[in-house]
Amino acid sequence: MLIAANVIQEAFSPLIAVFESILVFIHNNVVGGSWGLAIVGLTVLIRAVLVPLTLKQFRSMQELQRLAPELKALQEKYKDDKQRQQQEIMNFYREHKVNPFASCLPLALQLPVFISLFYMLRTDLKKHICGPELVTHYNSMYHTAIAGVSGLPAKYIEKTSCQQVAPGSGKFLFLPDITNKATGVALIVLLLLYVGSQLTSTMIMSASADPTQRRLMMALPLFFVIVLYRYPAGLLVYWITTNLWTIGQGYFVRRRVGPPTPAAGKGISVGSVKSSANGRAEPPGTGEPAMAGAGLANAPPPSPRKKKKRSGRRR
Repeated sequence: MLIAANVIQEAFSPLIAVFESILVFIHNNVVGGSWGLAIVGLTVLIRAVLVPLTLKQFRSMQELQRLAPELKALQEKYKDDKQRQQQEIMNFYREHKVNPFASCLPLALQLPVFISLFYMLRTDLKKHICGPELVTHYNSMYHTAIAGVSGLPAKYIEKTSCQQVAPGSGKFLFLPDITNKATGVALIVLLLLYVGSQLTSTMIMSASADPTQRRLMMALPLFFVIVLYRYPAGLLVYWITTNLWTIGQGYFVRRRVGPPTPAAGKGISVGSVKSSANGRAEPPGTGEPAMAGAGLANAPPPSPRKKKKRSGRRR
């Protein structure tokens, strides 16, 4: 497990360096010294860059919703031949220029940021938040004379939180230390904010999704709770900010793009084919309604009604 984590960290090291530089710049020049606000600023920046892809995602979901009846009919037509069904479905997507995986792209592009932030909070970000205190603490513990934070062992930095060596240095709102996992009341509040914001954002973004897929997406936050509570609190700050952005963005995008337009029917609509008395299908315009219409067209106009004579007596 440790070897796999090191391999992932090495693979993401260029991205970690880039996002670390951005985070430090936001901390030093934009938000005025709060590392929690710096994480919020990084999240907003990433989501702003992904706005064009998010709009594309939303339009793709609307197009899939609009074409759902035709797609369902296609699946029903080839239900006995799964290979042919898959071919026809892919041809259908190409014909209508719809990418069924477009909705996953913004989420997939956020994962590198999430992974990079995880490794930053483990080691690199601690060097910026409480670096001198880490050096002093290590020298006093092991009776060494390390001059700078770059000389500290990575294992020591991972296992030592900023709250432990410099209380309050990593504080953000009600969280005592964003570089360490939250506990007690802070953890409960953090998880409630995460689950609430995640469910709301999922409801907004999956409103036009398949019901089965939507139920699966609604259950995912509960699964992530089991995983995320053990990680540094700064990761949940990132994810909650992402969810809040998604909620606000979904509201404005829906107002701008509007509801999906219904697909134009290519086949014969329901009710346009009627069965004759012998069971054969008759085309529209034949049968009783058409004959009745023809009869009415050729019939003479109705004779005027005779007015009844009223008696001279008034009531």
